[in-house]
Amino acid sequence: MTLYLGIDIGTSAVKLCLSDADGAVVATADSALKVQSPFPGASEQDPAAWIGAVGRATAKLDAGHRARVSAIGLSGQMHGAVLLDQSLSPIRPAILWNDSRSTSECAELEARLPEVGQLTGVPPMPGFTAPKLMWVAKHAPEDHARIAHVLLPKDYIGLYLHGELVSDPSDAAGTCWFDQQARDWSAKACAASDTDPSWLPRVLDGSVIAGHLRAEAAEALGLPVGIPVAAGAGDGAAGAVGIGAVAPGDGFVSLGTSGQLFVTTGGYRPNPDSRIHAYAHTLPDLWFQMAAMLNGARPMAWLAEFLDRPIAELLAEAEDAKPGPIFLPYLTGERTPHGDADIRAGFWGLSEGTTQGAMMRAVVEAIAFTFADAQAALAAAGTRPDQLLAIGGGTRSDFLLQMIADVMGVKLGRSNGADVGPALGAARLAQIATGADVAEVAKKPEVSRWFAPDAARAETIAPRLAGYRALYPALKSVNAAMR
Repeated sequence: MTLYLGIDIGTSAVKLCLSDADGAVVATADSALKVQSPFPGASEQDPAAWIGAVGRATAKLDAGHRARVSAIGLSGQMHGAVLLDQSLSPIRPAILWNDSRSTSECAELEARLPEVGQLTGVPPMPGFTAPKLMWVAKHAPEDHARIAHVLLPKDYIGLYLHGELVSDPSDAAGTCWFDQQARDWSAKACAASDTDPSWLPRVLDGSVIAGHLRAEAAEALGLPVGIPVAAGAGDGAAGAVGIGAVAPGDGFVSLGTSGQLFVTTGGYRPNPDSRIHAYAHTLPDLWFQMAAMLNGARPMAWLAEFLDRPIAELLAEAEDAKPGPIFLPYLTGERTPHGDADIRAGFWGLSEGTTQGAMMRAVVEAIAFTFADAQAALAAAGTRPDQLLAIGGGTRSDFLLQMIADVMGVKLGRSNGADVGPALGAARLAQIATGADVAEVAKKPEVSRWFAPDAARAETIAPRLAGYRALYPALKSVNAAMR
């Protein structure tokens, strides 16, 4: 049996997926990661931790399965700045997608290049790679002076596996250096951010072979030496391949640590004012529009950790709880639609009678409300899907999926294995790289359950959505008053 390995470098874990020639998931494995925050707003990881987690996760796979892997594909968290010196060693910890330190650098970049949003698909935001390097130049000039190469997280794992400096269009798209229409690095964007274009990797379509597995990595991982490694994709585009969103109009919602509302398009359709990300897809001649929310399903896990209770118990109580407080879920700021790195989360309307179930209900509502905001932003950019598939760990919750369907007025479909997400897309890119047909491999999964919107529930919850939307500017003014 020929197998294909997908490796997804997430924020909270490295996830692996083995699929067979028919596209079926044969096995999965994962290994947890930790995020460091050396100062408020900072979010970092040691690139060596990714390599260690890949090794630990791979060791969990059956040795016989590993011996039959014929190709590897990659996926990963986007935007992270992995800075390498001339010896290809990391200069400092990687600065991640949810890091908010470079707010002033974003404003500076936009002032230097006013058309940057139209060129690169969305206005600069603190999580993007280019403003992070501008921050490093100001605050750690000794590190900046050593830069010889810049990679994205999954591309650093690619370097470990095959030894080449390679990225793909979808991951390059999130750097704020990429000309989305031309699908190549932008000399203008590089100049505006004081970036040497020679630092940036080659860009290959995600289904193209970037290199072959080095002997050292093969031995460490128990995989066949010399097997091809596909360039891979950023997690959003990899998730699209995994769920078959590879034709114009195909779309999905992603409920991981972050949240995404993703729709594939046949051309480049930027709308910077809506803060929708208009990016190149990992496959040729395709683009996508994506609303990107920094907090996704993460607030549910945060509340469970805070209360030291299992998520499943709290969700069960939430379903039975009466509506109570309103929650603003911006634990790490927000992108779509606010573009506000400074806003933070909070409950409004707590009382002595507020139960833990009511608090979790408010969190679930807030996650759904972020998708209602995302839908409005996507509509302003000219796109309004009437049904979507769902991927990510948050799809385990029927309550959350039904809530999202109700507030968006969109039919949501969950398939078996929906929580595998980008790792499956990475495995499929590996299969395509070895000669398989895209249409045959990147098929839409069979939906195990549809969540149809309920107009009556949507009408009942509408006042709470209005309150949620009023809470953001109120708390923003509180933030401003405290500075």
